[in-house]
Amino acid sequence: MTSQPAPESTNPYGTGAQAAPQRRVRVPHLIAMKERGEKWAMLTAYDMYAAEIFDEAGIPVLLVGDSAGNNVYGFETTVPVTVDHLVPLCRAVTSAAKHAMVVADLPFGSYQASPQQALATATRFMKEGLAHAVKLEGGKAMVPEVELLVRAGIPVMGHIGFTPQSEHVLGGYKVQGRGAGAEKLLEDALALEAAGCFAIVMEMVPAPAAARVTEALRIPTIGIGAGPDCDAQVLVWQDLAGLRGGRAPRFVKKYADLRTALGNAAKEYAADVAAGTFPAQEHSFLE
Repeated sequence: MTSQPAPESTNPYGTGAQAAPQRRVRVPHLIAMKERGEKWAMLTAYDMYAAEIFDEAGIPVLLVGDSAGNNVYGFETTVPVTVDHLVPLCRAVTSAAKHAMVVADLPFGSYQASPQQALATATRFMKEGLAHAVKLEGGKAMVPEVELLVRAGIPVMGHIGFTPQSEHVLGGYKVQGRGAGAEKLLEDALALEAAGCFAIVMEMVPAPAAARVTEALRIPTIGIGAGPDCDAQVLVWQDLAGLRGGRAPRFVKKYADLRTALGNAAKEYAADVAAGTFPAQEHSFLE
């Protein structure tokens, strides 16, 4: 009996949790993972080294978020972030990530005026930043923007629940989708799916409401403070790595303490320089 070759897996990261990435992650891979019930992780990335490390670790989706405002540029909110702030960061990430899908945030004021403005901004990210997809905030009101971008061939990730660009209207960082808001959350999600979004981020919403949306949608949901039933989860990498000081949001789990590690390394370096023990002979060029 002649053996037949095994069918190609639809999982771009192989069959095991530690399997090496084999090819670029695309929208159909993420849809297929939801259909199989496979959960996956998304992380932010704003530079080549983070992108390279996370890509090699098998993170399938990297987000060049407007959270760079808080984590790169030192702004208090994401509102001041511009397209010119993010395009160079996006290009650095896409140049380093060989397998992960790279999604670029459309910053505040760069897409809300009209679908045509959204298309012009998204086009910059695709052409100059080399992004593979874009993300925008908002529910049913963003349907015309999503439809035009998708029609133009640009994959779009939605973002509902707490939307940081609207924090002044929402009254600060508050959980969304409680009580009657749960119905609106579902309506927004269904509208974005119908408009062509390939995935939807849900931020700071009650876990039961997020679970209901996840069950209702064909496309993946990505939670951040939205409970365990979403198809995927996203964190800001500096939060995950413990780089940021101060109190972290409730939904953050700190997997490392890079702030302490880097601080100790800097102190040790400064002490070596002061003592004259660095640079040593092995760090110097000799004739």
